[in-house]
Amino acid sequence: MGEKLVFLTGHLAEARVKQTIAEAGLDEARAQVINLGIKVAALMSEAIVKNRLKLPCGVTRVVVPGRSRMNLAHLSEHFGVAFEHGPDEVIDLGPFLGAGAKVPDFSKHDVCIFAEIVEAPQLEISQIIERAHTYGVAGADVIDIGCQPDNAFPHLAKTVQALKAEGFKVSVDSGDLDELRLGARAGADYVLSLDESSLDVISGTKAVPVLVPKPHGDLASLLRAIDKACALGIPHLADPILDPIHFGFTSSLLRYAQLRQERPDVEILMGTGNLTELTDADSQGVTATLMGVCSELHIQNVLIVQVSPHTRRTVYEHDAARRLMYRAREDNSLPKMYGGGLLSLHDLRPFAHSLEEIEKMASSVRDANYRIAVSEEGTHIYNRDRHLRSTDPFSLFPKLGVEKDGAHAFYLGYELAKAEIAWQLGKRYAQDGPLKWGVAAQEKAEDLTQHAPEGATKTKAKTKADMKIKAETKTTSLSSPDANSKPDRGDESKG
Repeated sequence: MGEKLVFLTGHLAEARVKQTIAEAGLDEARAQVINLGIKVAALMSEAIVKNRLKLPCGVTRVVVPGRSRMNLAHLSEHFGVAFEHGPDEVIDLGPFLGAGAKVPDFSKHDVCIFAEIVEAPQLEISQIIERAHTYGVAGADVIDIGCQPDNAFPHLAKTVQALKAEGFKVSVDSGDLDELRLGARAGADYVLSLDESSLDVISGTKAVPVLVPKPHGDLASLLRAIDKACALGIPHLADPILDPIHFGFTSSLLRYAQLRQERPDVEILMGTGNLTELTDADSQGVTATLMGVCSELHIQNVLIVQVSPHTRRTVYEHDAARRLMYRAREDNSLPKMYGGGLLSLHDLRPFAHSLEEIEKMASSVRDANYRIAVSEEGTHIYNRDRHLRSTDPFSLFPKLGVEKDGAHAFYLGYELAKAEIAWQLGKRYAQDGPLKWGVAAQEKAEDLTQHAPEGATKTKAKTKADMKIKAETKTTSLSSPDANSKPDRGDESKG
């Protein structure tokens, strides 16, 4: 028997949820929508679900609105069926269903990240360890100790040993054979880089050499180095060297492809810094493209550097990209519609609601609290008394009637500024929620079992609509949202 899904919703979103599920080709035998009898789906609670939900026979999973805040483990135990959050907005339900109604599994990858500490000779060992832990949290698997020409590194051996004592895998990267020999003898797991004439550097150690062409770009010399290492029984990686744009980039890509063709079983490393660091472009897209090349050619290792300000999140980006590419390749799919955090400036579906939908929602509001939304036409702010729209938030302020309420004015100014940025860039805006920048910025952890705490900004008015919302959620075991302090909690657009 196949899966049978139940989608929980409220009055306002019910029709859209049913339409979206029908458009996805799911009939009632596979997916059923249940309206729990509340107006705003995001305000459903654990108590409401337990009191009102009657599950049909054969249900395998229950999907609740993404913005609802409940302990799903409690509900799963109570009903004996798995509960999970769906997307925040109904507009995203189609892709959610198209992916089998499951969050993509990004837990697996097959690429090892070497993260280089470029200025290691200038750092104290404690500073290097601190940086290593930072890179490790971001996704690095090997800490690469960067050595520098004509710059003494007297604490190299102690650095290797200290990192190993902390549990890190370590590589030493130098053009000086003596430094590589010292690093290997100190216990480094890898040394970068050797060629066919310098394999003796690792004699008597367990260090794995990364082999490179000599002279630069000479693939034949790299093939000879690989064959020599194989003959000697030395495990190794091979790196044809990625060159910057306009300085051999295309030819270097072809070398990687030819190496894979010539040596199908060799383990390859690609250094991506010559592109991410040396191209004035947001690095997520560059990284995603290079990791796509790695996925196609089964390149199992990447060496990355984080020096330029615009690559400050490059470890996170490589980690996200390797997981996305692995997932898409395993699914025999394009790396599209998975999410994964590599979309930062623009969203695939920037506007959750059309102009007509926002106008309909605005016309149904019966209280004085402001709702803010964004459509392709601009920023909207509305309550029972007015519905304003503009591409310039400054033009809205004189019409809002909050000039004598500093806290409320500050709150609305903050939200309208976010809305303007979202409209300009084509990003998703959600009132009272942060703009999401993917892996480009650290996202604040959120407790999905609890509503956000009551804020400090309140409108003066308390209406019957407020009291109705409060009464509707009063029976919950969670903190009830205050529609006055959090305008978003009364936003009837929530699906």
